[in-house]
Amino acid sequence: MENFLETGLEKRKQTLGADYVSRTMDSADDFSKPFQEAMTAWCWGFGWGDEVIDAKTRSMMNLAMIGGLGKMHEWELHCRGALGNGCSVEEIRAIVHVIAIYCGVPQGMECMRSARKVLEEEGKL
Repeated sequence: MENFLETGLEKRKQTLGADYVSRTMDSADDFSKPFQEAMTAWCWGFGWGDEVIDAKTRSMMNLAMIGGLGKMHEWELHCRGALGNGCSVEEIRAIVHVIAIYCGVPQGMECMRSARKVLEEEGKL
């Protein structure tokens, strides 16, 4: 059987950056380590490890879903990852428009603010 934790660590590092993932995993303690390992294996190993959907499309899907849930810290993290996975500024803007249409303008505004912050920090605006 495939090692989902190993695959998950690889996929997570490819999208979020090796430094970020190493810091997160290294700072995990007895309380948080089981969650970090399970989340990495399930989300990143099982989910992102399925090659049927490419990383760019998966990033776009994640931005839409996480934005709809209003989890803005995670949205910013995945916005950076989406840029690394090949999403353009225009595609991120279009995703924010979809969030506003289907999840409400206030949530779209939150995503627009977060997108602007990330895009400015990454030198894209």
